[in-house]
Amino acid sequence: MTATITAPAPEARSRWGLFAQRDFRLLWAGQTVSRLGSSVTTVALPLVAVLVLDAGPLAAGLLTGAVWLPWLVFGLPAGVWVGRVPRRAVMIACNLASAALFASVPVAGWFGVLTLAQLLAVALLSGVASVFFDAAYHAYLPELVAPEDLIEGNAKLEGSGSAAEVAGRGLAGLTVQLLGAAAGLLADAVSFLIATGTLLRIRARPEPSPAPAGRERTGLRGQVREGLSFLLRDPYLRSFLCFGAAANFALMGYQSILPLFLLREAGVAPGWVGGLASVSSVGGVLGALAARPLCRRLGTARGVRIVLLTAVPLGLLMPLAGPGPGTVLYVVGSLGVVAAVVLCNVVLGSFRQSYTPPELLTRVTAGSMFAVHVTIPLGALAGGVLGEAIGLRATMWVMTGLLTLAGALPLLSPLRSLRELPASPAEAGQIIG
Repeated sequence: MTATITAPAPEARSRWGLFAQRDFRLLWAGQTVSRLGSSVTTVALPLVAVLVLDAGPLAAGLLTGAVWLPWLVFGLPAGVWVGRVPRRAVMIACNLASAALFASVPVAGWFGVLTLAQLLAVALLSGVASVFFDAAYHAYLPELVAPEDLIEGNAKLEGSGSAAEVAGRGLAGLTVQLLGAAAGLLADAVSFLIATGTLLRIRARPEPSPAPAGRERTGLRGQVREGLSFLLRDPYLRSFLCFGAAANFALMGYQSILPLFLLREAGVAPGWVGGLASVSSVGGVLGALAARPLCRRLGTARGVRIVLLTAVPLGLLMPLAGPGPGTVLYVVGSLGVVAAVVLCNVVLGSFRQSYTPPELLTRVTAGSMFAVHVTIPLGALAGGVLGEAIGLRATMWVMTGLLTLAGALPLLSPLRSLRELPASPAEAGQIIG
């Protein structure tokens, strides 16, 4: 008698999706907890400097800059180095390093030896860990899920991450009030340990893609150049890169002055500023939830195109915000912009993961992240300078206008006439030709 193998019921797959896969559930759970802890640190780290060390605005600005500075130094080489080793091992090492760094702050505080120099070192070194973790993380998901499931996987990870940021900011305030600012960093250290535990339990052990012949003879600079060449010559990846860099510049340009704008120009009460500023994270949840059904109905290219043309321009409502009912204009604009940005991140990130040849993926990912992260401090600086020079509301108009123009950049690529994004460079060549 021949044994019969029964396939899993399609109802279960359609109902639970990737949550039916143990390894993905572990990755999702660990990353959600880690994002929750990191959002607490975003609030708690500058508060430690201000409340514990009596630091001023300059010190708080230096702490923020120290987190992003490693992208300028390690952003491009990280893609080469991470491509040579198992991604999971890199992620685990970075999590453990971050846990030790953030735990050192409350420990030093308990012994009365905490200094601003230590806080700056923690911010800088945790930024280095973040660079390598992100380069590995974005290349790790394609090793766990099938190409057709990448949009679903990224949407679930981004959606829960955005929800964790909303909860994390509220948790940060409660933690600081009850236990002190340094306790928030200890909570983040614990979250990194939990994320490490989930990674250790993942059963899949994919090996890094084999290096092509001759790679050993190519130096670091040559391998970085190879990844950048692929990224900048491809019409799809190049247009998405320009969109991400320009959008981040504009987003940080208005977010850097947002609290002052809400207080001084929109007439928002101080107690409401934090809540309104966190509305953007709710938009991120909505964008992540909409990504998969929208792409199924309209197609990946058409769905992104429609979102860029309809949702991103809603940002122009934010400079119109005023007292009372006028606050609704800010809420609608903020929700629309961040929902659009997160949806595009999900779809375009999934496209990059499936479209890029595996041996180039970490370098192309690192190159993309380097470009879009470099514009973050530049946008924040530009927002502050313009706010002083032309006023807060005028700066909001400038930055939301730039964001709307940035949304048109992908439309300069073949994306403007497609229903679906191509699955590979070979297919893209056939479409363009």
